[in-house]
Amino acid sequence: MVAAMFGFALEDMFLKSAAKTMPVGLILIIFGTGGMLAFTALTLLRGERVFHPAILTRPIAIRAAFEVLGRLFYTLAIAFNPLSSASAILQATPLMVVAGAALIFGESVGWKRWAAIIVGFVGVLIILRPGLEGFTPASVLAVLGMIGFAGRDLATRAAPPVLSNLQLGIYGFAMMAPTGAGLLAFSGGAHLPTPTTSLQLLAATLVGVAAYYALTAAMRMGEVSVITPFRYTRLVFALILGVTVFHEAPDAMTLLGSAIIVGSGIYTLTRSKRRA
Repeated sequence: MVAAMFGFALEDMFLKSAAKTMPVGLILIIFGTGGMLAFTALTLLRGERVFHPAILTRPIAIRAAFEVLGRLFYTLAIAFNPLSSASAILQATPLMVVAGAALIFGESVGWKRWAAIIVGFVGVLIILRPGLEGFTPASVLAVLGMIGFAGRDLATRAAPPVLSNLQLGIYGFAMMAPTGAGLLAFSGGAHLPTPTTSLQLLAATLVGVAAYYALTAAMRMGEVSVITPFRYTRLVFALILGVTVFHEAPDAMTLLGSAIIVGSGIYTLTRSKRRA
């Protein structure tokens, strides 16, 4: 999970850099197609089927819908918001996944962990600061992306065991191309990428494929309520990249909200270990 979060932070960095000169819809098309082809090649090398009848099951359909929601809105979020603040809001994903695991899969979550989840969402509100001077409507995109990723992770847990992590990667990345095409048809502005942008998208694809595989493996092998708090390492990586690469300066409200979210996650992890 930690390796996946480091990869996703790098992926965000490359995609945000590419979004400076390329429309988000075109980025999703190229990035999604590249990831799909990479996972297809890996699947064939392992002698597995690219198209499996299990992809027609309900959990896979639900997973695909949440994949579209998460990828679309979070890519828009990092394009229009500071990387540090968008990543901070995304850190509420583990809280939502733990809550979903309790409600959907019946995993045991006591009242103390429920309280920690609520406190974590308060941290999200502090970052968003709705109704206050620092509120930006674009930050809501990160919230929608967070909901999409949480739903995708829960659906991954319910995916048919016959499907490998590589096969799930194919179907996940395949959803980005039509999503990007729909966005591009609405917004326009398609053009050939520059050599620099092409390298950024290639790098994002490579690290994204590796991170996606690591995340899928973690969600399928570990207990959801135990491993998901390790997602918070992504915020550390994002803050470092935001400051060093994009020269961002997170304000006090963003840092306070981030600390509350991370603190809630650490407490949730501690309670999970005690119960185990």
